[in-house]
Amino acid sequence: MKRSSIIAAIILVLVFSGNAQPGQPDTGRRWWKEAIVYQVYPRSFKDSDGDGIGDLKGIISKLDYIKSLGVTAVWLNPIYSSPNDDNGYDVSDYRGIMKDFGTMDDFDALLKGMHQRGIKLVMDLVVNHSSDEHEWFKQSRSSRTSPYRNYYHWWNAEWGKPTPRYSLFDVNHDAWKYDSLTNAYYLHYFSRKQPDLNWENPVLRQEVYDIMKFWADKGIDGFRLDAFQFAAKDTSFPVFPEGYEKQLSKYYAMGPHLHDYLKEMNAEVLSRYDVMSVAEGAGNSFEDAHNLVDENRRELNMAYAFDGVDIAKPEGYSLLHFKNVFSRWDSAFASQGWLSVFLANHDQARMVSRFGNDSPAFRDLSSKMLSTFIMTMRGTPYYYNGDELGMTNAGFDKIEDYRDMPTLNEYQHQKDIGGDLQQFMQRLQFECRDNGRTPFQWNATANAGFTTGTPWLKVNKNYITINQSAQEQDSSSCLNYFRKLVALRKSNPVLVYGKYTLLDKDNPSLYAYTREWQGKKFLVLLNFTARQVIANTGYNITNARLLLGNYSSALKGNTLRPYEAAVFQLK
Repeated sequence: MKRSSIIAAIILVLVFSGNAQPGQPDTGRRWWKEAIVYQVYPRSFKDSDGDGIGDLKGIISKLDYIKSLGVTAVWLNPIYSSPNDDNGYDVSDYRGIMKDFGTMDDFDALLKGMHQRGIKLVMDLVVNHSSDEHEWFKQSRSSRTSPYRNYYHWWNAEWGKPTPRYSLFDVNHDAWKYDSLTNAYYLHYFSRKQPDLNWENPVLRQEVYDIMKFWADKGIDGFRLDAFQFAAKDTSFPVFPEGYEKQLSKYYAMGPHLHDYLKEMNAEVLSRYDVMSVAEGAGNSFEDAHNLVDENRRELNMAYAFDGVDIAKPEGYSLLHFKNVFSRWDSAFASQGWLSVFLANHDQARMVSRFGNDSPAFRDLSSKMLSTFIMTMRGTPYYYNGDELGMTNAGFDKIEDYRDMPTLNEYQHQKDIGGDLQQFMQRLQFECRDNGRTPFQWNATANAGFTTGTPWLKVNKNYITINQSAQEQDSSSCLNYFRKLVALRKSNPVLVYGKYTLLDKDNPSLYAYTREWQGKKFLVLLNFTARQVIANTGYNITNARLLLGNYSSALKGNTLRPYEAAVFQLK
């Protein structure tokens, strides 16, 4: 099972230290509710020194561009010291900067530059696991009596083979790796070079809190805790039923004492700083989610439900299912808690290729339509870099073109078991996360203006026509439409806080809903198909005010054109 499939069932959670008093509902306006978060994947954003790898100085050089989008916060993927087995999600020094990305002085300049432009910074924090090259793990594996031994999960060989556990990234999907130095196995839910940290150990937890304080003291505005729903484990390692790996979230998520760890983290760090935190993992049910985010528990504050991300399949998906998922989560949090909305991130292929139509005829329209969905739903939107240009999947047809470690390991695994490699390669073209990691397409010069060297991952061939420079000159481009959407959302709090009501529920082609707040009512119409669709919403839009649409001419009657998006203010 791919990690993206697990993440599809995962919920992200935002935490903000400015909580209401215990027992009181959180009904007020908050900056993180009104934020528009733009995710920057540093390795692929902009290279400043010609080594083919994006870096902090590259991001600094594009801060004015980020500001021009109107976004109010940036989520930055890991930039810590790392041997780069999993593109920085294997950290060897949590207080250092990866050499590929620059120096701590570069980071300080980046943070200052963001704050000067009114942009907040949320950093990734990878504390379900570390790198096997972290000093903690080096000490831990050196001796069974090392004071660092209990920082990780070890199983001594004389106990026999450890209870089977599935690894998402291992070539054999075995989460236990034998280490001859102390004749024991260590646990790794992801890569062999990503040993899982032992959150049962209070000393380890304090180490993590100290790391968080280090960055909070620098002035960052929040954390994203990677894979955190897996952090708590039943260290008796009971036997799981056959086939458990097909529903890993059920068995790996929300382990013993996770709530205790979050309460402790809140008390030790989050409540002491004006920060928010994004954590992968809020369980397997609405009850789990509310147990994490309800105000009086003093744990987390805003839930990001993402059941919808795995709906898209190579063979297509059901819009009825899509609408049902997003509507159910909105309903579950209608009176308490808070949601966020996104359709892409660094662990997914490109949004328009998965949920829209990336053919030349419809890429532009369907990309704008999907962006309209994200920016008009209740909650906090997260938007992945490059989607504002309508960037598409890469179309790689050789395994040698891919750089993603779990993808390469799974390809080898399929070879080892005699799997269908042709079918596997077809799946990669649709869903591999490298599709979302190709270099940002700045202009039509060599390597899309990303680097003067050889890019670490091939640039999408369509950069000649799909790039930021060209779209700046076109008032009707995806880029400029995105800016209009952001401005619309920022100037109309009804799109943030307004009640969501699904309309024309059984229409398999149209997503229609209203947003209503403080006397204002907006109507959103989204055609998810390449054909005309009639909207049966019960509203007469003849006299409604069209606020924004993705066609140059206004909608006529109730018939939407292919991939049409329209936002109306109802009278």
